[in-house]
Amino acid sequence: MKGTNLGEFEELVLLTVAALINEAYSVAICDELSSHTGRSVKLGVVHAVLNRLEEKGLVKSELGEATKARGGKRKRFYQLTMQGKAALVSAKSMRDQLWARIPSLAWENL
Repeated sequence: MKGTNLGEFEELVLLTVAALINEAYSVAICDELSSHTGRSVKLGVVHAVLNRLEEKGLVKSELGEATKARGGKRKRFYQLTMQGKAALVSAKSMRDQLWARIPSLAWENL
């Protein structure tokens, strides 16, 4: 498996793939990310991240059926792999540990 560390946007894309379950294709992922983050998300960037995540073994993809609505084109659907789930669990655990180390007094002084 290539590089195991997740960048912030990779983590967001991976979380979105997990959340969309069987409807995780690039446009839906892009729309979901824009909706939840308030960011302008470019489709090309999402494609690049999905390719990188697939190279790392964190997602897998397959082509859906061709539809008339898409002019005969097929959607590529993405699914989380066991390695992807482990990467998300690890990232969450690390973040939770770091958050837990911040003393409550530190927040009061800001």
